[in-house]
Amino acid sequence: MLEDTSFAIHPDNEKKILESGFQDIGKFISLNKEESGVGISTDSGELKVLIYREDIVRFNINFFGETQQGNSPAIVSKPVNTVFTAVEEADVIRISTDALNIIINKSPIRINVLDRTGRSLVNESIKGMGFKKASKEVICFKEMDQADFFYGFGEKTGFLNKRGEKLFMWNSDVYAPHNPETDPLYQSVPYFMTLRDGYAHGLFFNNTFKSTFDMQTEETVYSFSAEGGNMDYFIMAGPSPKDVLEQYTYLTGRMPLPPKWAIGYHQSRYSYESETEVRELANSFLEKGIPLDVIYLDIHYMDEYRVFTFDKNRFPDPRKLVRDLKAMGIRIVPIVDPGVKEDPEYYVYQEGIMQDHFCKYIEGNIYFGDVWPGNSAFPDFTDSKVRDWWGSKHKFYSDLGIEGIWNDMNEPAVFNESKTMDVKVMHRNDGEPKTHRELHNLYGLYMGEATYSGMKDLLNGKRPFLLTRAGYSGVQRYAAVWTGDNRSFWEHLQMSLPMVMNLGLSGIPFSGPDVGGFAHDSNGELLARWTQVGAFTPYFRNHSALGFIRQEPWSFGEKYEKIIKKYIEIRYQWLPHLYNLFAEASRKGLPIMRPLFMEYPFNKNTYNLSDQFMIGDNVICAPILQPSQTHRSIYLPKGKWVNYWTGEILEGQKYHLIEAELDILPLFIKSGSFIVLGETKQSTNIPDAKLFLHYYFEVGVDSTFTLYDDDGNTFNYEEGEFLLQTFHAVCGSNQLRLDIEKSGNYKPDWTQIELIVHGANEDFSLIINGEEKELQNRNGEIHTFVL
Repeated sequence: MLEDTSFAIHPDNEKKILESGFQDIGKFISLNKEESGVGISTDSGELKVLIYREDIVRFNINFFGETQQGNSPAIVSKPVNTVFTAVEEADVIRISTDALNIIINKSPIRINVLDRTGRSLVNESIKGMGFKKASKEVICFKEMDQADFFYGFGEKTGFLNKRGEKLFMWNSDVYAPHNPETDPLYQSVPYFMTLRDGYAHGLFFNNTFKSTFDMQTEETVYSFSAEGGNMDYFIMAGPSPKDVLEQYTYLTGRMPLPPKWAIGYHQSRYSYESETEVRELANSFLEKGIPLDVIYLDIHYMDEYRVFTFDKNRFPDPRKLVRDLKAMGIRIVPIVDPGVKEDPEYYVYQEGIMQDHFCKYIEGNIYFGDVWPGNSAFPDFTDSKVRDWWGSKHKFYSDLGIEGIWNDMNEPAVFNESKTMDVKVMHRNDGEPKTHRELHNLYGLYMGEATYSGMKDLLNGKRPFLLTRAGYSGVQRYAAVWTGDNRSFWEHLQMSLPMVMNLGLSGIPFSGPDVGGFAHDSNGELLARWTQVGAFTPYFRNHSALGFIRQEPWSFGEKYEKIIKKYIEIRYQWLPHLYNLFAEASRKGLPIMRPLFMEYPFNKNTYNLSDQFMIGDNVICAPILQPSQTHRSIYLPKGKWVNYWTGEILEGQKYHLIEAELDILPLFIKSGSFIVLGETKQSTNIPDAKLFLHYYFEVGVDSTFTLYDDDGNTFNYEEGEFLLQTFHAVCGSNQLRLDIEKSGNYKPDWTQIELIVHGANEDFSLIINGEEKELQNRNGEIHTFVL
């Protein structure tokens, strides 16, 4: 392919772009006020300006036909009845809400969006929006301030800040080594957040075609474009990074709470090839006392890679296997790919043919592609009846006691030169037929919807777990995401931090990499350091490929096994705190694993800090990311920070050189805040008898912490079956006043909360809800029970 050769840098290419036939949107013709906004007739079509909320506005124009208010499946919200004004003046149109001021110049049409303080969010001057008539490409240019930093864009390699990069949205199967120029990958999230001088706003490009975000070509202008469709985008006002994520996930939906077992430790390999091997693996974890909640079955469990089957020779009794492992506290999660083997004697293929469920060309012939089973047909997930059919097929798994599914190869991946389905394939799309060229990026999202909804219907009130490789904006409503076929390189460990942080900033909080690296040979030191990071990433799975060194926790000898076990145990101790953050993500769309700028947006030292991250708003992880290193520089923002291991207090707003031997993950808790931990246990199947509420005392710093809990298994929390306990701490010089409020009617398994106060004086006193408590001093820590 020419783009893979030196032709890609041919000097005539720039000239061709300049002569490519770009047409500007043109001038204003007339204004029409509508219920949720305005319609503006222009030289090139009708521009719809729709007010979704006082802080969210949508701009939509179809340069090639009538502009309609249709949505991609990413969008789950509609405009609400928002008060706005629209005034036409001689040269401009002014549209205002309580949060936004929109100024549209008439000749030519140029859009400037400001917040209520007059701060410019997005601005067009010399360049605006337009199209290329011959190719039907649509493009929009916005001014780029020198102070702009860009985040999000879903699953991307490289550093945290994406300024200076050109990013593509086209879901792709990428087994080749991931590096900073590997783009695109498996997920397409055409959304980003801009941070400028501490204030944030967001932009979502509501277009499913292959698209490009160019933050690189020009110093003062960025652009976003697509190979077809509407120029259709949303602006979110912020003004904080957290506000932007609330606004974006209001549009695209939020993660349902996963079952608690899904946030434990997962073990996988491509592949555990027999029932015997799986049982031996599970027994090894139990014998060694290493916690485990999930074992994955990769493609070798199937009968010649036919989905919804087991190989009877390798897995003679899957029902008993699932039952026996569940009694040990371990779930089985099997892989399910979209390709259905062409086999007239295979019942899934038969049903797909007879009921007309497979993707076809416009002429009516079925599209076949080569994947693991060989020649295969692909369900047309854009059709709701096909999604219902596919979801119902998962009864095969639910009847065996399986509660989680792993979707892979769902870009969809095909073993051909393009690596995917022919873009000429026509999808039925519930009566609005469109080509695969337009809907390719939605295939994984629709498969996720089919799978999650099907499992939810089949599990009788239990929460399903779904892991997906491919997706689009809104995939968080159905699935967790892992970052695909990484490598056992230190560079890939380094790269995983900004990847997961940017996924979280893109509304996908439940994500993580394959710990230890999928391909290539890992080693003990790398696996130990990666497991330390994995203990605090939202999704925690060790996964490796055939043909490479095994990397189960004990694979590199007793020295490394001890460290790896320690951090898997720490994961389970921290589960109550992590579950609190999962609940917050479900309510507000906020990530669990966060870049520091999310909590400290006015601190420029945090803007491209890619090798540290926060858990929630008060915990900083600064892992060792290079071999043979036992020291590293860390940056701590404003406040005082307590070394989790030593209790040493470090001042914020400065860099520190930290020592961390192989068994230490540098971890810091903000003084004046809480964390809540549980007990070490073999799996989430074992409930906590009590919780440990740690408070890091600081004079004059008042704080509030809310503990959330529910049964961790059903959707009863949606009906009010949950517990909220709020702790209000007021710190004097030698006294802590703690007021505790409780709401909700869920009764947890734990019956005690032990309060542990760090950093208090010897004459410290504790008053809880007006009553002074008796205290125990243990090695400088104050202990008492608050429940």
